Amino acid sequence: MSGTSSTLRPPADAVAPVRHPDAPALGELLGAHYEHCFGCGGGQAHGLHLAARAGEGVKITAEFTVQTAHQGAPGLAHGGVLASALDETLGSLNWLLRTIAVTGRLETDFVRPVPVDTVLHLEAEVTAVAGRKIYSTATGRIGGPDGPVAVRADALFIEVKVDHFVDNGRQEEIQAAMNDPDQVRRARAFEVNP
Repeated sequence: MSGTSSTLRPPADAVAPVRHPDAPALGELLGAHYEHCFGCGGGQAHGLHLAARAGEGVKITAEFTVQTAHQGAPGLAHGGVLASALDETLGSLNWLLRTIAVTGRLETDFVRPVPVDTVLHLEAEVTAVAGRKIYSTATGRIGGPDGPVAVRADALFIEVKVDHFVDNGRQEEIQAAMNDPDQVRRARAFEVNP
């Protein structure tokens, strides 16, 4: 990405990311991390319903279809919705590291308009890790993995403890997520929210 701020450039002592041995298998659908997440949850009528799959190493692919409810200008996706899709895709990378992390910074380049009814294909990867900081990048293409680039982003995620959510979230929703008998869903509920 051109013009990336210095806060998104890994320091000299950053290390290459390492995929966790228990990360989802190549091609596996990651599923929603939380049913009510605007980005990936099925419980949001006007959400993105973004579907992400594990890629090789610390990469994922994802896609979503721009709906009428996602418009900014007539017939075109709202820039904030596209930024949300990038953030959701980048946040999903943390599942490959099996790390609870939140978005610290997101810089987005809007390259071309994205029409309603377009399928946006996203690719993301973790590029470096430095302590609690996770550096990543993503690209969104119109119509297919080889389509024209529409959006790009660089991000910095910060590893946090689950207390971050317990201390700051609405207690009834936190408790419901923590009481979920499905251990994987329970862990994923807290993986990428700010």
